[in-house]
Amino acid sequence: MALTTIFFLILSIVAIGTAFGTVASKHPVVSAMNLVLHFVMLAGLYLTLNAQFIAVLQILVYAGAIMVLVVFVILLLNLGKEDELESKYSARKGVAMAFGAAFVFQILILFTGAGKFTHEITAESVNIGQVKSLGYKLFTEYLFPFEYIALLLLVAVVGALLLGKKKLFLERDLPEKSLK
Repeated sequence: MALTTIFFLILSIVAIGTAFGTVASKHPVVSAMNLVLHFVMLAGLYLTLNAQFIAVLQILVYAGAIMVLVVFVILLLNLGKEDELESKYSARKGVAMAFGAAFVFQILILFTGAGKFTHEITAESVNIGQVKSLGYKLFTEYLFPFEYIALLLLVAVVGALLLGKKKLFLERDLPEKSLK
């Protein structure tokens, strides 16, 4: 077995473990830290697949900027006591388990049908990790999904700020407080 394959397997196992730790942890900050470690493991997986540019972007964008934003929003929300959270979200556990089971089922279908993949390796697929081919694909074929994700991130940030500062907005809009 090649050394790259061994690294790939180790990084994959750690990535699966940190993904499980992200979902299973009761503390939001611990979940966020597990997610940071998961993003770093994904960057390592990209390195083993010779996609150096995507690995660097994974570290800079996801493990850096987005996770700082996520931790900042978690700390701003002031979620309160864990007992209240557990009773509040206990009804959603069944739905989450159903989605998890559907995801595992889809992965099993993917792996059982993996032998039917008949695409040949082309020069374009060899250069998939290169900056030029990535930029071309991103701004030609995938321009709409790229813009959609940017808009979705903007809406998520605005929504998180509104949730975190809900009391401040409500108190400021009352006219009787401004007269006193």
